[in-house]
Amino acid sequence: MPRLIPLAKPVINNALRILILTHRVPFPQNGGYPIVVGNTIKGLVTHGHQVSLISINVKKHTDKISERDELLNKIAYTEYDIDTHVSAVEFVSNLFTKNPYNIDKYYTAGFEKLLVQNLKDNTYDIVQLEGLFVAPYLSAIRKASRAKVIYRAHNIEHQVWRRLAQQKGDPFKKWYLNLLARRVKTYELELLNKFDGIAVFTAQDKTSMLSFGAKIPLQVLPIGVDLTRYCPEPDKTEYPSLFFLGSLDWLPNREGIEWFIENFHKEIVDGDLKVKFYVAGNSIPEEFDEYEVPGKVFIQGEVDDALEFVNSKSIMIVPLLSGGGMRVKIVEGMAMQKCIISTTIGAEGINFTDGKDIIIANNADEFYKAMLRCIRDEEYSRTVGKNARLLIEQQHDVNKVTEGLLAFYRSVI
Repeated sequence: MPRLIPLAKPVINNALRILILTHRVPFPQNGGYPIVVGNTIKGLVTHGHQVSLISINVKKHTDKISERDELLNKIAYTEYDIDTHVSAVEFVSNLFTKNPYNIDKYYTAGFEKLLVQNLKDNTYDIVQLEGLFVAPYLSAIRKASRAKVIYRAHNIEHQVWRRLAQQKGDPFKKWYLNLLARRVKTYELELLNKFDGIAVFTAQDKTSMLSFGAKIPLQVLPIGVDLTRYCPEPDKTEYPSLFFLGSLDWLPNREGIEWFIENFHKEIVDGDLKVKFYVAGNSIPEEFDEYEVPGKVFIQGEVDDALEFVNSKSIMIVPLLSGGGMRVKIVEGMAMQKCIISTTIGAEGINFTDGKDIIIANNADEFYKAMLRCIRDEEYSRTVGKNARLLIEQQHDVNKVTEGLLAFYRSVI
């Protein structure tokens, strides 16, 4: 059932009226997707625009109670509970259709009815779809509203699934992930020119969109962060220490950290990597507890304050082998002045200089050498972190990014 919180405040004259749709509730802002959505809304509200948010809630059965986000007092907010669980029968039957089940599961007639009624009751200038999983509602939006529809591509989704397939050794898993990749690609390409504009996070994604035949306006807008929230305190940082922070219900994150542990667990416990290693984030499976080693490896799970956790550690690892788009956790880590070791895929879209404001490592040997240097050379690690912060200040300030987004809106209205 929907839960409505109509708390929008008066705004300035000539303000844009913007409706944002998300496939998950962006509160609390404890993951990449919620942080991006939350910062977008904060930027738009700060610039005096009227924002409404309608979210699909797929965490209906959680018992965790979160503190109410103050951002809700500045927008009109509605969330709608749905069950995205796919039964074994539905999974098997989907194999014999052409539909991408991982997208179809976010469509419900009840949510569409709620959305259409909202569009009839309100006049919007912009409807922004945050990712591919709310795209099934595009035709309903077109019928109910004259608003311009902006699609923000958090990833090029079929590339995520294809890269995952490439990493799999199991023949069935590889076949199935490739099947999903093909279906998602067909769906993405059919939609490509049905929006009024597309916003992407990286120049790489823009190039891909153009190669697929995009003819509508395309704009690169990087992830923006509120720099006042990121206050590094080097005196509270444990040096040396390695850490990973990310949600493991996103398959590329899980794949990456499993690869890292498989390659370096022994070196951290008994080898030359004289360092403590911390793993934190949402949805960490219970079997990861087996990796814990007292005084060496710590599987912490979800932390109460992610930024406090990041501040307390010195070297961040981002061993992404698949995925796409721009990684929020890297942007946040750089804003917190962390020395980051990442694959090229993990750092995609960031205008980094390897060895200056981030360290790129694309295989086990390169990761090992990078970690060994950072563990042994504190001055170098801290210099990389300071340079990283400067890069974020120059290119990822949410106020500058919001101005670019607003200019893009006005160009399509």
